Amino acid sequence: MAAGKSDSPVRLAAEAWESLFRAQVAVMRKLQAGPAFKKLALNEYDVLFTLSRCPSGWLRLNELNDNVLLSQSSLSRLVERLEKRGLVCRMPAPEDGRGVLLQLTDQGRELQKEIGREHVRDISALVGPALTPAEQKELRRLTDKLRNSLGPLPR
Repeated sequence: MAAGKSDSPVRLAAEAWESLFRAQVAVMRKLQAGPAFKKLALNEYDVLFTLSRCPSGWLRLNELNDNVLLSQSSLSRLVERLEKRGLVCRMPAPEDGRGVLLQLTDQGRELQKEIGREHVRDISALVGPALTPAEQKELRRLTDKLRNSLGPLPR
């Protein structure tokens, strides 16, 4: 912070948020431009990744929307595209008929693993040289603390 600026709690919080947000945007732009996302867009991979972490194998569309890492304003259309490509399948929820359940296909699971391995290497190549292992642990601790302080998020 420049000399003479106030260290007010409001200013400090705003500057910390802006720094976090700008760092996240810069990292995401680098990752999106990388080789891992030549076969599938990052938001499409986000859906496959989220489904891959579902213990039952099936996830409701509305739960998927709650769990994707990126904002998905048109998630239904994105899922339709993934289904047409043979990467996900969907079926009506048996208990209510209105809900939709989603699952990775074998092809979707393999593509998620392939891209995921490359994506993790790309993340390591960006974060590793910038932060020591101790700094990476501290960053995770601080971001977890911030996220956990928010309580349940609105839908």
